[in-house]
Amino acid sequence: MNLIYFLLRYSWGMIAIAIFAGFLSGGSSAGLIALISRAASRDLGSSLAIAIGGFVALAIVALITSIISQVMLIRLSQNAVLKLRMGLSRQILSSELSHLEELGNPRLLATLTEDVQTVADGVYQMPSLFINIAIVLGCMAYITWLSWLVVIMVIGLAVVAISICQWLLNRGKKLLALAREDQDVLFKHLGSITQGIKELKLHYGRRQVFLEKQLLSTVTSFRRHNVDGLTFFAATSSLGQLIFFFAIGFVIFVLPNLLSITPQSLSGYLLTFTYLVLPMESIISKLPLFSRASIALSKIESLGLSLASRAEVVKVPPQRKSSWHYLQFKGVTHTYRTEEPASNFILGPINLQFSPQEIVFIVGGNGSGKSTLAKLITGLYIPEAGEIVFDGEPITEQNREWYRQNFAVVFSDFYLFEDLLGLEDSNLDTQAQKYLKLLQLDHKVKVEHGKLSTTALSQGQRKRLALLTAYLEDRPIYLFDEWAADQDPVFKKSFYCQLLPHLRARGKTILVISHDDHYFHVADRIIKLDYGQIEYDKDLHL
Repeated sequence: MNLIYFLLRYSWGMIAIAIFAGFLSGGSSAGLIALISRAASRDLGSSLAIAIGGFVALAIVALITSIISQVMLIRLSQNAVLKLRMGLSRQILSSELSHLEELGNPRLLATLTEDVQTVADGVYQMPSLFINIAIVLGCMAYITWLSWLVVIMVIGLAVVAISICQWLLNRGKKLLALAREDQDVLFKHLGSITQGIKELKLHYGRRQVFLEKQLLSTVTSFRRHNVDGLTFFAATSSLGQLIFFFAIGFVIFVLPNLLSITPQSLSGYLLTFTYLVLPMESIISKLPLFSRASIALSKIESLGLSLASRAEVVKVPPQRKSSWHYLQFKGVTHTYRTEEPASNFILGPINLQFSPQEIVFIVGGNGSGKSTLAKLITGLYIPEAGEIVFDGEPITEQNREWYRQNFAVVFSDFYLFEDLLGLEDSNLDTQAQKYLKLLQLDHKVKVEHGKLSTTALSQGQRKRLALLTAYLEDRPIYLFDEWAADQDPVFKKSFYCQLLPHLRARGKTILVISHDDHYFHVADRIIKLDYGQIEYDKDLHL
């Protein structure tokens, strides 16, 4: 039912029209069965011409209303899935980064890919479901017209059958829900294959333990729950077919001994029940698909509620300031949470101030909190305590989006887009080529219509392309997280001794997370972190 509610949320009017058209189609089909039954029993008499006209009219109505119902439901379901994909993507992008990291990439990817596709597969089948239900109801109306006693007997039989089928369906749905939980873990392991392929290939023992214990255990559990769940659905499908054959046998062998039935009525019952086999088989065969779609939709809604609970205010930010005077952090703290609360990492309290046109190095050992501080500085993490003040204006949820627009950042785990998205400038290609020459990439990469000719480069060269994007963004504050780690010695020197001073000369503030102590003299200040605390903040000019 939640699939129907899902569609109703988008356009109950279109659903109502489509269902009404479907019922007309089903009723017309039932009328055709009635006419065929009477014609087969030679019970038309002098009304043959009327019957032929009625047959043609009913056939046309059944055809037109079936097309109308299916087309409307197809359009509605496609629009609903489109809005579901876009809505979920917007929710993810508007949720707090720390919350997304807690949820983990495997869950987000499984929902965005598998769950959305499963829901799409389910709603794509909704048109045929409604049409088949309408046909079943129309045929039942015809049977009622023939004899209400027969309908009561059929309903009694159906209640028993539905009770058994419902028990089987519930068992199957629970097992498929467990399979869906296994899928999250499976996505995590599949991510380990793609991201850790080199480490797995270099260590036979690690690879075998991963394959035989972790991956095999998960896929085995996933297969078992799927097989057991689908077995219950297969039993339901077979039982449904058997019930209809049982109903036909009941009409042929038992009903004539209980009631006085004319041959014409008996022919009508047989023809109707025989005709019902196909739509009922179609409905029952799609039950596993609808159950999977229902489970997937529940997972999507659960994720959506989780994302909504940590959603940020998203609105078009005002234009950045042309100049600024200071950026201050007052008692800012952030807790990096892990699965074990006792091992949570706390950064802060941080008390810092940055000024225009200075180069600041942020240094410290691994795990000291440098990357966490970078995310706090750029507004990606929201302080749990303290405040950030930018030119006297406290940063809150109302202006955080605007605050972030002041930073051009290249993180150590950067992502490189092939298109220079969001950079609308008629002179963009020319500017990009100038910077490519500065970054010594002009012989490998070209920019045409805001698109990079290739990103299939070494990690160091890809980082230069990320720096290209930062250059083109032309923002007041630049932050580089271990940018030089993958560069050759010659370009590393060029980065520290030429590129950074060049940016400062253009009026930029540059924050650099680095371990390259040979180049600390380039900085105006050095901030050292140790286990989440500022050990010292040293001005090299004093």
